[in-house]
Amino acid sequence: MSNSKSMVNLILLHGWGCDSRTWQPVLPALEKIAHVTALDLPGFGESPALNDFSLAALLENLVARIPDNSVIAGWSLGGMLGVQLANKYPQKVRALITLAANAKFVVSDDYPSAMPVAVNREFNQSFAQEPQATLKLFSGLLVQGDTNGRQLLKSLRQQAPVGFSPQWLQVLELLAELDNRQSLAQLMQPCLHLLAEQDALVPVTTAAELKKINPAHKVVIIAQAAHAVHWSQPAAVIENISGFLNAQIIAPAGLDKKKVAQSFGRAAFTYDTVAQLQRDVGKHLLQYAPVQLESGATVIDLGSGTGFFSRQLAARFDSASIIGLDIAEGMLHFSQQQTHAHQIKWLCGDAESLPLADQSVDLIFSSLVIQWCSNLLQLLRELARVLKPGGQLVVATLGPNTLHELKSAWQQADNYVHVNQFQPQDSLRFAAVAANLAIDHFAVEQRVIYFDRLTELTRELKALGAHNINSGKPEGLTGRSRIAAFKNAYEQYREERGLPATYEVFYLSVHKR
Repeated sequence: MSNSKSMVNLILLHGWGCDSRTWQPVLPALEKIAHVTALDLPGFGESPALNDFSLAALLENLVARIPDNSVIAGWSLGGMLGVQLANKYPQKVRALITLAANAKFVVSDDYPSAMPVAVNREFNQSFAQEPQATLKLFSGLLVQGDTNGRQLLKSLRQQAPVGFSPQWLQVLELLAELDNRQSLAQLMQPCLHLLAEQDALVPVTTAAELKKINPAHKVVIIAQAAHAVHWSQPAAVIENISGFLNAQIIAPAGLDKKKVAQSFGRAAFTYDTVAQLQRDVGKHLLQYAPVQLESGATVIDLGSGTGFFSRQLAARFDSASIIGLDIAEGMLHFSQQQTHAHQIKWLCGDAESLPLADQSVDLIFSSLVIQWCSNLLQLLRELARVLKPGGQLVVATLGPNTLHELKSAWQQADNYVHVNQFQPQDSLRFAAVAANLAIDHFAVEQRVIYFDRLTELTRELKALGAHNINSGKPEGLTGRSRIAAFKNAYEQYREERGLPATYEVFYLSVHKR
C-alpha cells in the first residue's frame, strides 16, 4: 500500500505592484486541492530583475520555473502573462485561469472595453515621478467598489511589497502594449476567466469581449467584487476555481448512466459467481468503517449490488437502519429475493442525486461503485449533503492503472476505446476536500488476478457487468484480424502464473466537518 500524494500543479502569478504574498486569502483552500506554487515575477518580491527586459525574456524566466502540464492561475498582469505562456508553451499549460485580466489593458479603436489611453499614460508618468504616492493610489484602486473597501485596503497594504525595482516601470510599459486577443482566440486549453463586477481597472464589459474572442472559454462575473477579486470575494474565487478544475481537468466524460444501470442489472444473477475481487476489496474497506454506531443510526450501502455488503453491515450494526441503494433495478430485485433481514431497506437511486434528506445519514459505505459516476465533485458534495456532521464515508474505487494490460493490448489492435477509464487519485482527493470532507485515510493498492486464457477475463468482466460502457467504444462485432492482434498483444504479458489483470484500488475514509 502507498499513501503517496499526487495533485494538480497549480501555478499562481500575481499582478503588478504586488508579489506572491497577494494570494494569502485563497492560498490555504487552494493548497488542499492542488500542489500550489506562487511565483514572484522578475523584479517583484524575491525574484531578481532581468538584465535585458522584454516580453520574451520575461516568459522564458517564468517557463523555466513551471513544471510541464501545469494549470496557470494569473491575476491581472499575471493573467495576461498566463495567456502568453499558454499560447507559446502549450506543453507547460494544461489549463488557464485568469482573474480580473483583460484581453488588452489599454483602449484602442477596435477594442473599447479597456482603460483609456490618457488615464494609463498619466498613471505611468505619475509612477515614474512619484512612485510611493502612486502606489498608494493604486492600492486604493484595487479595492474600489468593494463594500468593505476600507478594511480590505488595510489588509492589502499590510502585505504590500516594501520596496520596488526599476523593472516595475518597464512592466507597466509592457502592460500598456500587450494585446492578447489573437493568443486568446488560438488557445486550445480549457480556460476560465473570472471578472469582478465592481472592477475599477478592468471594465465588466470585458466579459462580452472575451466571449466573442473565444466562445469555448468560460467567463464568470463575480458579484460585488473589486479588482483584487481574490481579496474582495475569496470564497467565490475558490468555488469557481474548484469547479473548473474538477470539470475540465478531473471529471471524465463518456459514461452513460442508463447503460451502467442496464449492464449491472443484467449481471445480477452471475455477479456473485465471479466477484472474488469485489468481495476482497469490500472486506478490506470494512476495516475503515466504525466498529459500532449509536442505536438507530442510518447506514447507506451505496451501490449495494446483490446486497452482499448490505448484509455484512446489518450484521455489524444490528441496531442500525441499513439502506441498500443502487441505480440498477435488476440488482435491487435480486437483493430483495436473497435477503430476509428486516432492517435492510432497498432503494433505487442515482448516487449523484440521492433521494435522501439533508444530514440524515451516519455512515456511507461504498465499495467499487463511484468509478461509474461521471462527476466526482458533484458526487462527493451530494454525499456530504446527506451525511450528518461528523458522519463518515468509506470508499473503495478503481484507479487509472486498472486493467492496463487489457488497455495496452487493445491499443495495439485498433484505435477504439475498449476499456473503461478511471480517474486518478488526485481527482478523488480534490473532490473530497472541495466537498468539505476531511480526509482521515487514503491508501493505494495494486491487486493482480491471473487467468489461464484471455476469454476467462473477458467473460468475467461481462458477468460482473463491468465490460466496456464508454463512449468511443466500437459498435458491432470486432473483426477476426483485430481480435487476433489483441490476443497476441496480451500474450506478451503472460507470466508463469498466467495472464495478469491488474486492478489499482483506492481506499478513502473521510468525515463531514
